[in-house]
Amino acid sequence: MATFQYAPKKENKGFPKGETFSFNDSVSYAEGSIVSKILLRNDKGNITMFSFDQGESLSEHTAPFDALVQIFDGEAEITIAGESHPVKTGESILMPATIPHAVMATTRMKMLLTMIKG
Repeated sequence: MATFQYAPKKENKGFPKGETFSFNDSVSYAEGSIVSKILLRNDKGNITMFSFDQGESLSEHTAPFDALVQIFDGEAEITIAGESHPVKTGESILMPATIPHAVMATTRMKMLLTMIKG
């Protein structure tokens, strides 16, 4: 079972303003773990960068809002309503609100999750 590591709150500085920024550099891989870093969170939604070690996963769950996943490194299997979708570097998928979905890293993988509250 994966250990889920949250980045310490003091590191939640959000996006640097007026500077170039690398999503890939915002989180590191950790063996046997999922690492997340909230880059932006407010009353309109949130943007979180994740890294997954190969084989790590988030079990099936639902969210109250649509969630856009963008893969920045590696490959994942995204399951939405029981249907599997392979997603790789440079690709994206929209997970619809209230529909069960899950994420599994088929290789080491980094993804950006953007959720906008409607």
